[in-house]
Amino acid sequence: MKNIDIKNYKADLTTNLDIIPTIENFGVTDKQLKKDLRTVRKELGEFQDMLYAHGKYSVLICLQGMDTSGKDSLIREVFKDFNVRGVVVHSFKVPTELELKHDYLWRHYIALPAKGKFGIFNRTHYENVLVTRVHPEYILGENIPGINEVSDIDQHFWDSRFDQIINFENHLAANGTIIFKFFLNLSKEEQRQRLLRRLRLKQKHWKFSPGDLKERKLWSKYQQCYQEAIQRTSKPKAPWFVIPADNKKAARLIVAQILIQELKKYKDIAEPELDDKIKANLDSYKQQLQSE
Repeated sequence: MKNIDIKNYKADLTTNLDIIPTIENFGVTDKQLKKDLRTVRKELGEFQDMLYAHGKYSVLICLQGMDTSGKDSLIREVFKDFNVRGVVVHSFKVPTELELKHDYLWRHYIALPAKGKFGIFNRTHYENVLVTRVHPEYILGENIPGINEVSDIDQHFWDSRFDQIINFENHLAANGTIIFKFFLNLSKEEQRQRLLRRLRLKQKHWKFSPGDLKERKLWSKYQQCYQEAIQRTSKPKAPWFVIPADNKKAARLIVAQILIQELKKYKDIAEPELDDKIKANLDSYKQQLQSE
């Protein structure tokens, strides 16, 4: 399959989740999609080795999506060919007692990838303008001065939080972090089918929580919050990509293709040259080893 057109997935101020398709298969079989993914993820693995050796950039990949949107399996399949020393995955859950004693970005900041490495955030700092907007009472647990009850959380509060997130990402980008943000755009019907599958298959029971059904009832509110977050924070140095997620195999391929196409634009990322003195003595080193 030829390279996808990234413009079809990049978000902007006009992004409308109500009209964006949630399914894609490119007119090919699942077998072909898996084959194409194997090709692209090999390229990604090779790029990761080069990024590690180069040591001046890091890559941060942010994954967001409703429950069952396929974040875990995407991580497993897209990054399968990575050297484990060059990639770190963080799954952010409900903030711990320690995390709540710091500002909301602290736990994300300390999890950022070092130069030369890929970092993957499975759920991200955007939970702080998504889940907390749907459930503003969660903000009270952050013990923020001046926020004593839900009625204190006004539009100015959310505007400030969006600005803080944009500034956070701008700071990262200015210091060598290449940022990708992916929203796995799942349809409500496909989520229903995936939840039913978790209930039908015994080996999937552990994934199910009654809380999933409570959150599902808030689907429209979540979609509104996702749309506003994507519109307001998709910037040139930290773009959002809306990925049709009803077909998991196609979604994985799209993410992988976006990553490799965008990363290849960084022409300064290359394997470091050997020191001239070492280069001049390569034959000598070979002879030493061959004569053992």
